[in-house]
Amino acid sequence: MKYVSTRGEAPVLGFDDVLLAGLATDGGLYVPETWPALAATDLKRMKGMRYEEAAFKIMRPFIEGAIPDEDLFHIIENAYAGFDTDTPAPMRDLGDGLWLMELFHGPTLAFKDVAMQFLGGVFDHVLSQRGERVTIIGATSGDTGSAAIDAMRGKHAIDIFMLHPEGRVSDVQRRQMTSVMDGNVHNIAIDGTFDDCQDLVKAMFNDPAFRGRHNLSAVNSINWVRVMAQIVYYITAAAELGAPDNPVAFSVPTGNFGNVFAGYAASRMGLPISQLLVASNRNDILTRFFDTGAMAMGDVYATLSPSMDIQVSSNFERLLFELCHRDGAKVAAVMQEFRDTGRYDVAESALGEARMLFDGACYDDDQTTVEMHRHFDATGEQIDPHTAVALAAAREHRREAAIPMVVLSTAHPAKFGKAVEAATGAVPALPDKVADLMDRDERCTSLANDLDVLEAFIDDTQAQNKGAA
Repeated sequence: MKYVSTRGEAPVLGFDDVLLAGLATDGGLYVPETWPALAATDLKRMKGMRYEEAAFKIMRPFIEGAIPDEDLFHIIENAYAGFDTDTPAPMRDLGDGLWLMELFHGPTLAFKDVAMQFLGGVFDHVLSQRGERVTIIGATSGDTGSAAIDAMRGKHAIDIFMLHPEGRVSDVQRRQMTSVMDGNVHNIAIDGTFDDCQDLVKAMFNDPAFRGRHNLSAVNSINWVRVMAQIVYYITAAAELGAPDNPVAFSVPTGNFGNVFAGYAASRMGLPISQLLVASNRNDILTRFFDTGAMAMGDVYATLSPSMDIQVSSNFERLLFELCHRDGAKVAAVMQEFRDTGRYDVAESALGEARMLFDGACYDDDQTTVEMHRHFDATGEQIDPHTAVALAAAREHRREAAIPMVVLSTAHPAKFGKAVEAATGAVPALPDKVADLMDRDERCTSLANDLDVLEAFIDDTQAQNKGAA
């Protein structure tokens, strides 16, 4: 399997080079040169199959010889050994054809663990084989950071610098990052929004001198391997609900578009998905796009669902590449227009193609709180604000009631305890493994939203690390 950039100018790479590169050198994102096909017989066999076995079968074509089969299966087994459930993606029947897929049973209580624990193992394997060292740079609106840090902590061939918007993540999210004291972990609070953090990460990758001297790599969903690992739970969920004989729909709380793009990738592989519902909060750029065909930036608002407080959804470029019929030059021009003006419009034909599969819906904080309360009142179960947005969207925007819809539950309610308590009147308890989280010491550096300041900090930190080695 080879990989191409969405902007058409970067070198075509193999799997291991895409893993380590993260962002393409032309500023684009890597996608498979062709989409592997899942046979109907393969899907039928996956019903009742162990998640780890299904993950091996689904991801193997994307890796195709870059990692020996035995090693790949070992990485997958290790990735999910620390989850609290028999499967990383258990499903609960909510009735009326709605299903809740719980993706928060990993070490940091969020769906990012499903991909990140696998990514950490792959990094370890490839770097060991190559005898190389990388510096991982990432930006987080909450959950990516803690999941990446947990997956990379203590790894001798990796240093990780994680940026988060100061004061714009929950206390639990912040402490899950800043209480990790391993020497290879560095937390940075940026005076700005998540989009500012994401822009800084992209700028560092687009600085050839800085990128070269630190051998930069990425764990954000700009890294294809993250998206690839998330394809698995779409396919396993659909197989359990009758695919390929019956279609399935999904409602996905969406910020950076990586998670829902994994659903799109599954559909390109042959999974019969009838609808991908893109559920957003007040930061509704994606809903507006699917309504109008215009991608237009607005202000970023702080909400109860901070992982979706985003106005620049990086992974949407991967869908744009497909809507532009894989014309990298056209994508590059569109993205430059977006950077220059804060807006671009797609052709009516492209919007029509997107609408065949995608719908958008948005919910503000009051509506999110109502949904958390409604679900608690009806079931006695608490859900986090991101899940509430997706569940409200599923109940109100399903295309066909006869087709089962899976709602992706992306975080444990205790990660957003204040919001959940306000909605339900009950404090969600942290699981035993993190019960002492609020008592742990923290370590974090606050920096201005300034590329020069940030690069100087990383240069100095790495120089000190080398001196101490």
